[in-house]
Amino acid sequence: MLKHLLRLTLMACALALAACGSLGEKPDETKNWSADKLYAEAADELKNSNYEKSIKLFEKLESRYPFGSYAQRAQMQIAYAYYKQNEQAQCLAAIDRFIRLHPNHPNVDYMYYLRGLANFKDKKGLFDFISEQDPTERDPKAVRAAFDAFKQLIDRYPNSQYASDARDRLNYLVGAMARYEVHVANYYYRRGAFVAAANRAQNVVRDYPGSEAAKSALRIQMLSYDALGMKELRDDTERVYQLNFPQADAADIASGKKPWWKVW
Repeated sequence: MLKHLLRLTLMACALALAACGSLGEKPDETKNWSADKLYAEAADELKNSNYEKSIKLFEKLESRYPFGSYAQRAQMQIAYAYYKQNEQAQCLAAIDRFIRLHPNHPNVDYMYYLRGLANFKDKKGLFDFISEQDPTERDPKAVRAAFDAFKQLIDRYPNSQYASDARDRLNYLVGAMARYEVHVANYYYRRGAFVAAANRAQNVVRDYPGSEAAKSALRIQMLSYDALGMKELRDDTERVYQLNFPQADAADIASGKKPWWKVW
């Protein structure tokens, strides 16, 4: 009799615990939603800037309907939602996954474009180094990654609707990378590392010929060679400078009295 009562008591406790557990669990309202409804609700959340909820709904859509266009659209929207949420790492991971899974998708050009944008708006921007003690410790990797993504888009899909904007951004990025290199060359020069300054400036002249950055780099080269006592190299550099930038003031160039390069 005692064993029977004990058994009944244990059963009652188990039922009570189960009831408590079920009461604590919030039912999934999306359980019976169709793919259409899931996508519509996720898209609405995205439109209203509820990015976290939108991502969760798109993830449910992809897991429940893993084959076909809905899953692909969900993957693209997840990447975009992460982009809007400023979650760069998750955004880039989602983009890479989509490109790997669907390299021939009709809208894959957008994913290359979004990859460029995600790197383009990297929080650790190209010119953050201006406020740092040592700017040469900051390598503009995000800028180079953005450049590569936009260039891939243009090379692979030159007629894409995003190609024109990508070209504009490429032009900006080229100038930004060139100015960064001049900053570094100038940094070396001001600290007496004249060989490093001349070499870094030479990279700018080689990679960005004819640009304002190249003009500044040539000036830094002349100063560096002067400081090193390399008169022949200094004179050769001045000839290149005058040939490419004939409007420059030769007297000022020779005097060494003016800070010719522009500091960005």
